[in-house]
Amino acid sequence: MDITDDKLLRIALVTSLIGLIGLIIFTPSIEVKEVKIKDITRAMIDEEVSIDCVVSDVKSSKSGSSYFLTINDGTGQMPLIIFESQIAQMQSNKLEIEDFKDKKVNVVGKITEYNNEMEIVLSSGDSLKIIS
Repeated sequence: MDITDDKLLRIALVTSLIGLIGLIIFTPSIEVKEVKIKDITRAMIDEEVSIDCVVSDVKSSKSGSSYFLTINDGTGQMPLIIFESQIAQMQSNKLEIEDFKDKKVNVVGKITEYNNEMEIVLSSGDSLKIIS
């Protein structure tokens, strides 16, 4: 069996279509892993996680372009970093960072490490929601 350019093109096209259909079908079923702060390890760096917690402190950076929230879920606490673009997105939804202080929230963010400390970087302006 000779493989011609035409056959190779058809095989590549069919394989690509199968892959795209698979992505469309399985993407909605991918969920963010819900974790407790005490269970977060360095092995989880760059992983996106969800945490139900209370915002115990809100501080802005010296430039005022970023915010550092301290979150606590009863098993531990850690910093949550919110960057300028996410703040702008939150403000466009009529939310202020200070509104989250002492509220129970759900956070979706990426685990990172800075100065040998674990922290969470908020995924988007919609990834911080008050739950009670």
